[in-house]
Formats: sequence, C-alpha cells, structure tokens
Amino acid sequence: MREWIVAGNWKMHNTVQESVALASAIKEGTSSLKKGEVVLAPPYTALARVSETIKGSRITLAAQNMFYEDKGAYTGEIAPGMLKDIGCTYVIIGHSERRKYFHEQDKDVNLKVKKALSVGLKPIMCVGETDEEREKGITRSIVDRQINLGLSGVEKIDNVVIAYEPVWAIGTGKVATSAQAQEVHAFIRGILKDLYGSSANNIRILYGGSVTKDNIGELIEMEDIDGALVGGASLKPDGFLGIIQKIAEKK
Repeated sequence: MREWIVAGNWKMHNTVQESVALASAIKEGTSSLKKGEVVLAPPYTALARVSETIKGSRITLAAQNMFYEDKGAYTGEIAPGMLKDIGCTYVIIGHSERRKYFHEQDKDVNLKVKKALSVGLKPIMCVGETDEEREKGITRSIVDRQINLGLSGVEKIDNVVIAYEPVWAIGTGKVATSAQAQEVHAFIRGILKDLYGSSANNIRILYGGSVTKDNIGELIEMEDIDGALVGGASLKPDGFLGIIQKIAEKK
C-alpha cells in the first residue's frame, strides 16, 4: 500500500512571518494524523523558519526549485546541498510555471532530478500537457516524453514522486474529472513499469491543478492517484487541512 502524500506549493506568496503562521496552523491541524505525509514548499526566504516550525511533526519541507550544480558562479540560483542543510527533504522539479516562464526543458529537469537524488533530496517531478496539447489529443505523447526524458539515466526510482498537473487546470478553476485524471495516472504508472518493472507499483503519483477540499474526495478514490500537489488552496489553513482530512478519510 502506497502512503498518501499532500504537498502544498506556496509559490511566490507569504513573508517569513506569514509562512511561520501558516505552517504553525497546519502543524496544529495535522497533529493527530497517524498516516500519510504532508509536505510544505514555502518560498526560499522562509525555508529556515518553517523548518524550525514543523519540527516534531509529520510535516516535511520542500523547496520549489533548485539548480543542478553543487556550487559556483550561478547568480540567483540555489544549490541542492544548501536545501539539505536547511532541512529540506523534497524539491519540486519541472513545475509547469518553471517550464513556461523560465523556459526549462526536459533536459534541465533531468539534470535536476539526478542531482537531487545524488545528494539525498527526493524530487517531486511535475509533468502535464497544455490546453492546446490536450485539444490536439497529444496528452499521452507529451507526458510520455516528459517522463522518459526527465528520468533518463535514473536507475532507481524509489525516492521519486511524480506529479501530474494538466497545465490547463492550474490556477484556472478547471479540474480534470476523476476519470480523466485516473486515465493519465494509470498511463504514467504504465510508463514507469516499462522503465522500472514492479517497483513502479510503489511510486506515488500526485494530481495537481485547482485542487480544493470540495473536489479532492472523488479524485483520491481513483486507484492510481496517491495524493495531491496543491497550489492556491494550500495558502489557507482551512482549505489545505480540509484536503488533508478528505484524503486521510479515503486512503
């Protein structure tokens, strides 16, 4: 049985003080959890304080991005070792906003995934199609390419989490139906089985894209959906805790 996981991606929101307050509320609201994993990804400036805040809880820390070199003259970038040092367990890699606004390619995602694994960070690797690609009926080919290129040269997948985020559903209020999401999640697991055999059965695949406490219930009932990568709804304790509660009840 795969352990469910819910990750909150705070993106470019919250000061340090606001991040600590939010993390504290989520820590208190998840204090009675007996299973599952909650991950928080605050902005870089709040990582250290949030790391201190969540100590002693089931919550783990993630960064929203990283560079694929250990150190050097890379102004504005963050090295994986720095994230480990500050308390990160996970790092989000290949988010659609990184691909769209900062022109990250599959080769960049691959370098980051391999570097993260080499230093003991667990990558949450994001894949997903745009609305245009969906309309063209090429969702499967896009996701297949992103997974195969993103995981190229990765021999062991035990510490990798995959997040399927249809780009057309991120921040738009649109949500894939449970059947649509399950179809792509099952397709992803099939790709992983081709690459890694039976160990793919243990890999957690998250759904992301306008997830709320009102729509997660039906999604999480699907066989191959193991949790959620949450954006906007992770910025309010009630909304995020509501999602966690629904998943905990059904998983």
